[in-house]
Amino acid sequence: MLGDDEDVFDSVTWDSPADPVYQASQTPSGPGFRQSTVGSNEAGPHDPKWEGYLITSVKDPVKELAETKDAYVSYLVSAKTNLPIFSTPNPSSRRRFQDFVFLRDNLVKDFPACVVPALPGKHRLEYITGDRFSPEFMERRRLDLHRFLQRLSRHPTLQRSTLVRAFFESTEWHVHMHQHVAHPPGPEPSSGLVDNITDTLLNAFSRVRKPDERFLNMREAVDKFEEGLTLSERLWTRSRNRTSDGDPESGEDLTADYHDMAVAVQGLGFLESGITDPLNHFSNTLLEFSALLRHTTQTTTDPFLTHLHSLLTYSHANRAVLKLRDQKQLDFEELSDYLSGVTAERDRLAAVISGRAGSTGLGLGAYLRDRVDAIRGADDDRSRVEKMRKLDIKIKELQDAVTTAHETSDAFSDETLREQTIFQHAKEAEMKEMLGNLADGQIEFYKAAMEEWERIIPLIQRIRVDV
Repeated sequence: MLGDDEDVFDSVTWDSPADPVYQASQTPSGPGFRQSTVGSNEAGPHDPKWEGYLITSVKDPVKELAETKDAYVSYLVSAKTNLPIFSTPNPSSRRRFQDFVFLRDNLVKDFPACVVPALPGKHRLEYITGDRFSPEFMERRRLDLHRFLQRLSRHPTLQRSTLVRAFFESTEWHVHMHQHVAHPPGPEPSSGLVDNITDTLLNAFSRVRKPDERFLNMREAVDKFEEGLTLSERLWTRSRNRTSDGDPESGEDLTADYHDMAVAVQGLGFLESGITDPLNHFSNTLLEFSALLRHTTQTTTDPFLTHLHSLLTYSHANRAVLKLRDQKQLDFEELSDYLSGVTAERDRLAAVISGRAGSTGLGLGAYLRDRVDAIRGADDDRSRVEKMRKLDIKIKELQDAVTTAHETSDAFSDETLREQTIFQHAKEAEMKEMLGNLADGQIEFYKAAMEEWERIIPLIQRIRVDV
């Protein structure tokens, strides 16, 4: 196990994962990981700490109960880890999609301050034909679930969750799910005065009155990042549709245009008996190039678009944490205002009872309350004393609630600052992976295209044209 002053993170450097780098003075943490040399005296108070590594994978989708109406797909989830919470360094099990849903939903409940990635949505499978048991669908979902677990494994808190451990190790997962729902970790949710107050006061239109500049800058950075992802997705989708949208009649399928051009050149070769062979070779090259474009779309562009949108949903989860932090601050501000109002009412009643003040000068609201009390016959001192007693009790409860809300808001802010550092690490790693795969796919495409065209050039050059 690594020391508490050592950070571990996978793939945040720009070194190749195939060539991991380890510090000689540290215990190797595992393949693909590089440990930080920053000591605890140099680390900031909001810097995350990784206690070890967790490398996850999702493989081998299998259709279970294939001949029944209850058929489903299971996936082999496995991991390599040195985290002490795991009982084995190589846990594995088979899980279905609903198990992933349970894992994600309960991690959100158990760790509200953590950026828990979203699961793949069904609407993002527009490039896949066939039903949910088709090989294309199962492979696309496997990749999405693989990316989901990778994001969990890169999080220093989520990777050490007992629910994550059970997800990989438990042989009685359904029993564990039932126990987790029946006895969730953490304090029991409370209900009472404070909950009723916050439910009444807070609404979707409330705004934090004293925003923290740090979190304003974070939200601005998130806005710019998501704007860039959305624009990139739109442009690459347009490029993809113009290259190979699968509909030759759309007039924008470049692969179909190359195919039609190949047919036309082949027909021209039958008319030009002297150069039939070179033209046929040229036609075949056009067909090969058309197939190469379609292959690149399927193996490079489509996965890039899927990863791009997945990263966008991951950023939405990060935005949700920032919004929840604002909600915690808003709880504190609204409770403080409510406490001030109750205290003012208590002081007003005390002044009326002591004869130091009447309704005059205490505002329209106080005057109206006095008039209503007079009509109801509750304007005598005995009624006012009873009201004061109840207000004193409420003030005590509110003071405790305000103190708790303030502590909760501060603690949540600290956790959010750590989460932003963790998300930044994860974002850098995924951007490197996503753009690296795109670059590799484009390089492979252009190399193959150059080879195809270079083979045809000598044949074209041997054509002799009499002038």
